[in-house]
Amino acid sequence: MPLSLLLLSLFGLLFSPSNSLSLSFPLTSHSVSSQEASLSLSSKTKSHGKFPFQYSNALVVSVPIGSPPQQMDMVVDTGSQLSWIQCHGKVRRKSVKSMINVFDPYLSSSFSFLPCNTTLCRPRIPDFTLPTSCDPTRHCHYSYFYADGTLAEGNLVTEKFTFSNSLTTRSLLLGCALASTQNRGMLGMNIGRLSFISQAKISKFSYCVPDRTGSDLTGLFYLGDNPNSAKFKYVNMLTFPKSRRSPNLDKLAYTLPMKGIIIGNNKLNISPAVFKPDPSGAGQTMIDSGSDLTYLVDEAYSKVREEMVRLVGPMMKKGYEYAAVADMCFDGAVAAAVGRRIGDMWFQFENGVEILVGKGEGLLTEVEKGVKCVGIGRSDRLVTESNIIGNVHQQNMWVEYDLSNKRIGFGVAKCSGLKA
Repeated sequence: MPLSLLLLSLFGLLFSPSNSLSLSFPLTSHSVSSQEASLSLSSKTKSHGKFPFQYSNALVVSVPIGSPPQQMDMVVDTGSQLSWIQCHGKVRRKSVKSMINVFDPYLSSSFSFLPCNTTLCRPRIPDFTLPTSCDPTRHCHYSYFYADGTLAEGNLVTEKFTFSNSLTTRSLLLGCALASTQNRGMLGMNIGRLSFISQAKISKFSYCVPDRTGSDLTGLFYLGDNPNSAKFKYVNMLTFPKSRRSPNLDKLAYTLPMKGIIIGNNKLNISPAVFKPDPSGAGQTMIDSGSDLTYLVDEAYSKVREEMVRLVGPMMKKGYEYAAVADMCFDGAVAAAVGRRIGDMWFQFENGVEILVGKGEGLLTEVEKGVKCVGIGRSDRLVTESNIIGNVHQQNMWVEYDLSNKRIGFGVAKCSGLKA
């Protein structure tokens, strides 16, 4: 589930490897995100743009789009390609419920529909899950489905991202959703050629997800260089040739060479092959900011569950399963005791890199009032054969996507209350 040039390619300069300029976005963690906030700019040694980033089991940023800009709530999703906004035809904002952030194309001088006869509408190699089509008005129509069942469909359009009077992108391709099961848009951040970062030629970005149970729910999101990166541990991404044809492989995802899982002091008896794509692509391990939970293939999930039963089995909520994917759940009243017995959880990667992904009660996520679950689900229930590291296991750490060097960086941090 684009940022480029202004006049003389200011945005290209901003993300050039030869300089350290960056944009930073404050982010907040919220169980329900219905707030809006405005852009502010600061000029210190580096050029920074600040945005609120809201976290309601997804990373939500308010982005200024159009001319003049309209603030649009968008989920930052490293697991998908197409960026899209809520854009319900001629419906004006005042007539739409405040929970839905709707873009009004008739107020923007830079908005343009994509005609059916463009190569982007009818690509030789389809870029989207479903092929595009031509609607009755001869505008390019798209449909986009996500693994969790989310649907967005509408028209492909071009529009500018306007961060300030002096920082505006060129027109970028995105979706203008006429129907969606989401109440926010999506900022596609994978490595596909039509993603936000690819169109904008952004080579690096990072975020620090705040603890969703904390009192201060503000973290930070960078486009460009991160001043903390000297302390990061890096893991090289796995890449795949474009010619590879594997039915279960997502070649546009950020794929990591995961090796194992440690709970407490016990390294689980899971074959490293479980985390590596086989010839069909099954077993691929991806990091995804747009996924709330982490999902494991059956062999890995079963081993984690066995260990949880050994440690806290009598405290599990009998017969309970969250969203048909997660069954390691507990009454909230015993969550603290459960956390103490479980201890820490680590994910292991190539070259001896071990990342602490949660400790104690922080390994549990509230799925409904009075119920908390270990934030891991079965990937086969999503009809996928992949491992997905969700944002529940990215809390209180920097996660940096360094595309130039094809690596992902991790750095322990207290993400709540970070300032640009």
